[in-house]
Amino acid sequence: MTNPVGAHLNGGLAVADAETAMREIATRIGDRVNRIPDGETGERNNWIFFQVDRLRSLPGVETVGVFDPTRGYDGLPKLRITDQSVVAEFFESFNPGYADAYLASYGTFTSLRGDGTIPGNVRFQVQYPTPFATAAGWFVPEQVPAVLPAYTAAMLRDLNRLLAEIPPEDIAVQWDVAVEFGALTGSFPGFPDLTSAEAGRDLGRLLDAVPQDIPAGLHLCYGDYQHVHFKQPESLALQIELIGHVAANARRTVNWFAITVPQNETRPEFFAPLADLRIKDGTEVYFGIVPYHVAEQPEGTSAAQIALIDAHVASWRPHS
Repeated sequence: MTNPVGAHLNGGLAVADAETAMREIATRIGDRVNRIPDGETGERNNWIFFQVDRLRSLPGVETVGVFDPTRGYDGLPKLRITDQSVVAEFFESFNPGYADAYLASYGTFTSLRGDGTIPGNVRFQVQYPTPFATAAGWFVPEQVPAVLPAYTAAMLRDLNRLLAEIPPEDIAVQWDVAVEFGALTGSFPGFPDLTSAEAGRDLGRLLDAVPQDIPAGLHLCYGDYQHVHFKQPESLALQIELIGHVAANARRTVNWFAITVPQNETRPEFFAPLADLRIKDGTEVYFGIVPYHVAEQPEGTSAAQIALIDAHVASWRPHS
């Protein structure tokens, strides 16, 4: 691939704990990464299920529908705050739990860096789901407009607490963008209407919540519940369009974008929108072309994907 700068890990690893995750990364590709995540182990290992489990255990929240894993995304329940007049107050004391988890993992990170397992120039990478993911993904549609700003405030308080505890030279922040693509593609009935321009505006604000001296980026994703995309992207067009809106809205540098590529996708027309990608100097772009189900990918697929990406990278022009 043209001018590769290394590897990027989006967060989750199928291991027992943070120490195992970081040791595995450092041992296998420690010379290829600038940032190391903690593997999102324990209760975080199924992404925003971590949040729904915390929320539905609280007084004043009821579950609508029955969890049926045999129905995939259609079998997920919704939450409702029983007294809609106190939605904002409900989240004022809510602890999402991310800072707690990451502060514990950061202790492991510094220990491993101290004994030389993790190189001294590598940052500790944390991942936050966008507030839209939990608000729109878990709450009944009529409550999303009230829940989203209140839950966003709770998430930003959590992030600010974390950033106050970890030195800026040690940390990097990623926002995980998945449920937005569910709304943008009409994949989930009842979701709020959303345009890519609106999503780009909101993502720009989330990125701007991270100080400029701390690297920050986006992971663009079509979901991984039960290790299946909720919709296979027809091309990279929507991801490239969203990147453009984010770049136009974020006041700070966006240090990286991680783009989703289905593991068996080799159609030239799928990659063609890359020719329209405009990013600022200093922004890294990563492609998820490592096969999730290795045995199901024909030999030579990754090489073909790299060739198709390279064919377009040469035409990129920086976004001013």
